[in-house]
Parts: sequence; structure tokens; C-alpha cells
Amino acid sequence: MDVLTAILTRRSERSLVEPAPSAGEFAELLAVAATAPDHGQLRPWRWILVRDADRDALGACFAAGAEAGRAAEAAAKAHRAPLLATLVFQPRAGHRVPEWEQLAATSLMNHAMMLLLHSRGYGSIWRTGAFADSVPVRDLLGLHPQERTLGWLYIGSPLHERALPPRTPQDLTGKVTSLARRPEPSMAGGHLGSPSVQR
Repeated sequence: MDVLTAILTRRSERSLVEPAPSAGEFAELLAVAATAPDHGQLRPWRWILVRDADRDALGACFAAGAEAGRAAEAAAKAHRAPLLATLVFQPRAGHRVPEWEQLAATSLMNHAMMLLLHSRGYGSIWRTGAFADSVPVRDLLGLHPQERTLGWLYIGSPLHERALPPRTPQDLTGKVTSLARRPEPSMAGGHLGSPSVQR
């Protein structure tokens, strides 16, 4: 599957079943996803894989933070896929690469992983929520104070084969501008031309 096809045919899959990638296959795909742009090669992230009975423990953490009467519903969210890959952000404080750029690099890696999973025939969906950085979840995952959970990549095989057409790219030319400089005045004027935005 070429890159263009992968981008235009990927969908967020809500119904996921076994099989999911093994730990070895996940590591193989991650080695490729980690080649995404990353200023400073900091790799300010780590993954925690949750599967099988470990999902019960994660579900209990979801239930602990649920509204009254919705504990069972919250706990069930941990069983919506055979593999929940937890993405943990590890910002490098005080580094010359600002935190926002480290977060951008983490997001790029995550998107690359989703495309790679799709190219292998797996489905995935990115999920966040109020539970992501709750105290019970942090304690279960063993996060350090400077770390935070960004969310979960739910991974598995699509329950239903969907013959969906590729997305049709939208016309986004209105989102693109160019920067043009006005003709510079003579040096006698002592001022350089100021930039203007041209659509």
C-alpha cells in the first residue's frame, strides 16, 4: 500500500477484535514510525501496552473516576479493543527544543503508527478523555511526575470489512498564502520594504 492510498483509506475503527499486533510486531512498526520528524531526536515519549487481563485493571481505574452510576460503562471502555497502546509524553524540561515542539514530534510519530497499522491490515482509533491523566491511571501505569498520558491507541482487526471509497481531498487553497515583498525603496530613504501577505 502506497502512502497516498494509506492516508486516503484509513478510518477510525470503533469495533476491533483479535488479532492485534504482537509485542514484536508493534516494536517493528514503532521503529519505522519513530523516523517521523523529531527535532533533536529526543523521542519524548514511550508506549505502555495493555492487553488481556491487564485491561481489567485499567478498566477499574476508569470506573474509579466515573460519574455515579456509570462505573460499569466506564470499565467496559478498556475492553473495546484487544490492545490498548498507551502513549505517554515525556517532555525534556529546559531543553533547547521547546515542549510544544516535542509534543508535535510525538503526534507525528503517533500518526505514522496509525498509517503503518492500517497498511498491515489492522484497525485503530485514537481515544482520550477525562481518565487519561487521572490519579488512578497514573498510579497503575507508574508514571513519573513529569510524564503525562496523552491517550490510547486502540488497536485490533476491524470487526466488519467496510468497502469505503477513499476520502476525496478537499479544496484547501484558502488555507495557503504566500509572502511577497514590496519593491524596495531607494537606499536614500533608509528603510527596507515591509512584507505583505498576498493571497
